Amino acid sequence: MSTIHQLIHFPCVTASRSRSTPQITSRLAIVPTLSARKIQVPARVRSAFVVRASDYEDEWGQEKVPPVDGGAVAVAEADEETKEAAEITSLKKALVDSFYGTNRGLSATSETRAEIVELITQLEAKNPTPAPTEALTLLNGKWVLAYTSFVGLFPLLSRGTLPLVKVEEISQTIDSENFTVENSVQFSGPLATTSFSTNAKFEVRSPKRVQIKFEEGVIGTPQLIDSIELPENVEFLGQKIDLTPFKGLITSVQDTASSVVKSISSQPPLKFSLASSNAESWLLTTYLDGDLRISRGDGGSIFVLIKEGNPLLLS
Repeated sequence: MSTIHQLIHFPCVTASRSRSTPQITSRLAIVPTLSARKIQVPARVRSAFVVRASDYEDEWGQEKVPPVDGGAVAVAEADEETKEAAEITSLKKALVDSFYGTNRGLSATSETRAEIVELITQLEAKNPTPAPTEALTLLNGKWVLAYTSFVGLFPLLSRGTLPLVKVEEISQTIDSENFTVENSVQFSGPLATTSFSTNAKFEVRSPKRVQIKFEEGVIGTPQLIDSIELPENVEFLGQKIDLTPFKGLITSVQDTASSVVKSISSQPPLKFSLASSNAESWLLTTYLDGDLRISRGDGGSIFVLIKEGNPLLLS
């Protein structure tokens, strides 16, 4: 039951010609050696000039704004978008790399936590989806938890440090058509795998925030592992325990346990109600794209989730 409780608390230039071509009559200065009289230039040699407006002036002599090159603007915008996308990709890769060895946040040092928070802050500033709840198709699907700072999940994560018990996956599945959320934890042991999950309904409260109300908890029936392999030794409380002398006994126990697990596996999952005033929470999505989701919960806790099947999960 403590596991279920932890799961509950788990963005043109124109040229103009004058109407009549002006005839320009040249007047010559008085030639000193001749009498002072005007000399008329024959009509056939009168010069005719075409008056051309300035490229950037209209017919009234007003300066016009040069036309904008739309193609150049589009190229500049595309270059900027490409640069932004490359920066986001680099930040996401650095963020996921920083999770290495932290056991989803459980074993992260204070220095690593500070580095992770800095990378998350930079990503949130570049969020390509400022209104996540208006992009429900992006929210839709299964998201796998990669990192959290929520201390309420640490006891659950620490169970994976017990001998022969491993937390395989913590995930959240969102159905945007039916407005449902399922939080799930999968455990594996020497003989079988099992899961604990909670089912909830959510309501959109703002462009970034959803309110979650949990309705039921589900304990999955154990599923027998086809191939059972026991390690030669296990580590417990800092000590390595050699299992070789106990293999005969363990094999006998395995056979008995397998029979029990097979009979249990045929039973339906155990469901129980969570309808109470305390079974509510809210979630603020601060970054969202097709690969990565960053959410903040009660008390400022951080959740970083990766879309199922995304290559980032293999980083």
